[in-house]
Amino acid sequence: MPVQIPDDADFTSFKEQCESHEGWLARYNRGGVTVWCSAEDSNTVQKLKAMRTAPLDAAYESRLSLHGFQMRIVCKDVRAETVYDVLHDTAYRKKWDTNMIDTYDIGRLTVNADVGYYSWKCPSPLKNRDFVTMRSWLPLGNDYLIINYSVKHPQHPPKKDFVRAVSLLTGYLIQSNGPSSCTLYYLTQVDPKGEVILCYLTQVDPKGSLPKWVVNRVSQFVAPKAMKKIYKASQKYPDWKRKHNPSLKPWMFPEQNALPCVSLADLTLQRADSLENIDESGLNEEKAHHSDDED
Repeated sequence: MPVQIPDDADFTSFKEQCESHEGWLARYNRGGVTVWCSAEDSNTVQKLKAMRTAPLDAAYESRLSLHGFQMRIVCKDVRAETVYDVLHDTAYRKKWDTNMIDTYDIGRLTVNADVGYYSWKCPSPLKNRDFVTMRSWLPLGNDYLIINYSVKHPQHPPKKDFVRAVSLLTGYLIQSNGPSSCTLYYLTQVDPKGEVILCYLTQVDPKGSLPKWVVNRVSQFVAPKAMKKIYKASQKYPDWKRKHNPSLKPWMFPEQNALPCVSLADLTLQRADSLENIDESGLNEEKAHHSDDED
């Protein structure tokens, strides 16, 4: 299916979804961090009302069982612009994202959209995941938004040692609460064939059937720790940035972007049913090793 770059209506819709908690269950609320999961149905498969920037055909959509997570953290001493920079700065991410294996930008589509690669460590015995996403961003008044979904790029096919996850819709909303305070929202929608949320910045289809204990662990341990890690990274970012190309912010100044151009015609929407299915539903929690975000 063709890839569409999000427009203002998509960003507005995403913001409204972040701010609404109807149909969500609070699973964690401590230390300024709140985590919601979409309400469970009778089969304990967590459903999330679908909202996406690229349409799915009805037959495919009817087969989706979606995992949804929504998170919020209040950053009392960090400017909204700083959190926005942290979420964009690939060089800095390598300093604080201990679950990341690799990340790089593939190319730019427009002044506020690009294509990138990310891979991350999953707690054993789950297989490590990676994905290729189309990412778009938009400052909107006092708000900053970043959203992404998975695409296929002909030069970046699935890799042998990773399970290719699928982002149906993932993003961040950063709202300014004043000159030195902000609130960070994270919303992820996943088809359980893929990774749930063992990475911070993406909404992913875990690509594989996951056991319920993984979902519980994510909501109780991984998600809160990940949000706190972003908060701490944001507190340290100004000092780090002053020593590392302080004026370089291509997400704010498009004329600084030196990435090669990517044509929309070269991209197609990545769907989970076109990838190998990995069934991890029978994995035992007792054999699981903790990720860095659970320490």
